[in-house]
Amino acid sequence: MDLSGLTVAELRTLQDQVKQALKDREHQEQVKAREQILAIAQGAGISLQDLFGAQSRGKTTTSKAKVAVRYRHPSDSLLQWTGRGRQPKWVQDWVASGNSLDTIRV
Repeated sequence: MDLSGLTVAELRTLQDQVKQALKDREHQEQVKAREQILAIAQGAGISLQDLFGAQSRGKTTTSKAKVAVRYRHPSDSLLQWTGRGRQPKWVQDWVASGNSLDTIRV
């Protein structure tokens, strides 16, 4: 396909048409793949629930454990930090004032 003779407007129109055609084709392939998977599962006598478990409903089977608090502000017990990630502002201020993290360790 020779595109050198097309104007900018024609090229942009063609670009939009290609984007839409790709989107439509991808959707058709997903539908086809889903139908094939369903047919295979039904042929084997397996439900999608059994095949994928909780993941087929968008839920995960693992839960994240809550991380224990490692540092607590001495005068305000609501200010806590697990020691993971960036230091909160109150911890930065604590260290900047010359205090040690060991003094607020839980």
